[in-house]
Amino acid sequence: MVLAAGRGERMRPLTDRTPKPLLEVQGRPLLQWHLDALARSGWRQVLVNTAWLGEQIPARFGARWPAQADAGLELGYSMEAHDFGAALETAGGILRVLPQLDEVFWVVAGDVFVPGFDFAPEAMQRFAASGRLAHLWLVPNPVHNPKGDFGLSEDGLALNLPADHPGPRHTYSTIGLYRREFFSACDIPAGNPQGVAAPLAPLLRAAMEAGQVSAELWRGDWTDVGTPERLAALNQEIQP
Repeated sequence: MVLAAGRGERMRPLTDRTPKPLLEVQGRPLLQWHLDALARSGWRQVLVNTAWLGEQIPARFGARWPAQADAGLELGYSMEAHDFGAALETAGGILRVLPQLDEVFWVVAGDVFVPGFDFAPEAMQRFAASGRLAHLWLVPNPVHNPKGDFGLSEDGLALNLPADHPGPRHTYSTIGLYRREFFSACDIPAGNPQGVAAPLAPLLRAAMEAGQVSAELWRGDWTDVGTPERLAALNQEIQP
């Protein structure tokens, strides 16, 4: 699943007429970088949730990507603004489509730029065999998030460290593998028929406290494209 429903307030005025996942980095919409990577890794079905100016996303990518490829991605859309009038946040959006997702599935935010990441089937197989509820990719803390989000133990567990803990924290890349069972701790039923908005972080922290979230550190290129300045900086770089 690719999360693409956010308003992108900090990206205004760029997002006043264009949803953030359609803003271009080095000639391609942010969302397309993920779709291309997923297709290269052999995945065939992707769900995308939308809200703000959401109709532009299926209009841009259609039901298959690439459109002319026999072995491309089949794309489905969860139109949250159409169904409920607003975005459902991360957990709410995932729960909305949970009945359509496999037992184990990828989640990635549509507004991060991570051109070298491989959505490898082997990573999913290792996670599925682990019995954990989630596996996260963490990144070194960027300037805009100097304190990080979560710790990482020597044996590969994500840690919900208290604010006064002296240990290092890392930033959640927004890339993760999840088991459907992870969302059973939420009081919102699968399918989210009432359109309840709910964040993902509290569920992650609770699962970490139970020792059910593993993690690893990604040291490749990664940018949270959260401001016009970050977008401009990426577009000034030499294209690969």
